Amino acid sequence: MPAASAYFVRTGPGRFRPTEHTGGAWSTAEQHIAPLTGLVVHEIDRRVRASGPDDNVIARLTYDILGVVTIEEFDVAVETVRPGRTIELVEAIVTQHGRAVCRARAWRLSTSDTRDVAGGQPEPLPGPGTLPPGSLASTWPGGYIAGLDVRPAEPPRPGRTRTWVSTGIPLLADEPVGDLARFVGLVDTANGIAVRQPPSAWLFPNVDLSIHLHRQPAGPWVGLDTTVVFGSDGIGLTTTTLHDESGPVGRAEQALTLRRL
Repeated sequence: MPAASAYFVRTGPGRFRPTEHTGGAWSTAEQHIAPLTGLVVHEIDRRVRASGPDDNVIARLTYDILGVVTIEEFDVAVETVRPGRTIELVEAIVTQHGRAVCRARAWRLSTSDTRDVAGGQPEPLPGPGTLPPGSLASTWPGGYIAGLDVRPAEPPRPGRTRTWVSTGIPLLADEPVGDLARFVGLVDTANGIAVRQPPSAWLFPNVDLSIHLHRQPAGPWVGLDTTVVFGSDGIGLTTTTLHDESGPVGRAEQALTLRRL
């Protein structure tokens, strides 16, 4: 595979080729799901713009990961499931080799000025510019992890950490991408930053990703205030408060399947 300067290259309408930068953490022959989730947001944004401007924003995103996504070409198809001027539901399906590998749904809600009643957000993280660089490469392989700029706000503990992540790698070659797509394209990193058990002894992949937003994020950094819980019957949960440099923007949840190697 030739060297590339982005996670994906568009090869046709709704069709994409992943690059080596998407190489996964569990297997470098598979895509890390994080960049793909950001690309889905970009395709939803393109569909919305093609339908005409509105004042709606994405308030919730859910991804069901239906199977392994290899580092080969794939397609993204977007449709509006529930149209509406103030509340809209959009669905995106990622297919590869003729089968669905990821299904995403986005609730888009209308915006209004509610600054006089805003409140309830947790405390912001220390800014990434004040923190020394770290690394996840000693725990995880793969092109995706290698391309991250990591700034821990505290030393990670098993199941608990607060960390900033960013990347200088564009999501899509030769195509502008919005702040939300870039932000979402890093959120799935949360399951790998506060490991409870070494991945050389345990598998704990997430089968989904659910993101709820109370504010639209901006900027290149994603703050992950993350807690990982392992249950006693093979199920786990990664819970994250999401931040940009202005403060909290929402939450993310990831359901885990635990398997001893």
